[in-house]
Amino acid sequence: MNALTIFIRRPVLATMLTTLLVVLGLFGLNLLGVDLMPKIDIPVVTVQTVLRGASPEEIESQVSKPIEEVVNTISGVDELYSYSLEGMSVVVVRFLLERDIEGAAQDVRDKVSTVVRTLPTGTESPVITKIDPDVFPVLTLAVSGNRDLKEVSEVARLKVKEALENVPGVGSV
Repeated sequence: MNALTIFIRRPVLATMLTTLLVVLGLFGLNLLGVDLMPKIDIPVVTVQTVLRGASPEEIESQVSKPIEEVVNTISGVDELYSYSLEGMSVVVVRFLLERDIEGAAQDVRDKVSTVVRTLPTGTESPVITKIDPDVFPVLTLAVSGNRDLKEVSEVARLKVKEALENVPGVGSV
């Protein structure tokens, strides 16, 4: 006898097993935890370097390219791109999701330290930061009014800022 013939001959058993599965599913659904903002660590590291007075072309050839070349040799790099602005270079390194952000940032620090002495004279020390989604604001509030700017700023500081600072769970205002 196979399972199909047992369920055909005993319809009450089939109904009870189906009901049991539905009840267990509904019970499990109520216990299932769903987080609106799950904790994720996106492995993205930025390298910001300042060379005051340099054009974007100089920044690209003398700062961004050498940093990109050494950072590109790190294992686990998913995407690498840079922005060369007037007087500033920003190199963004995105790693594979499996990569630990702490280890990735340390690898970037190690690699960038090898190229620092080849950068042009006057270049400030590169600033290496990890992108942390938890530090981005969840809510941005703008205050405006028909009064002068000083009065609106005073109302925003006294009424809005001080009231929000005392709310539990608010990191900064």
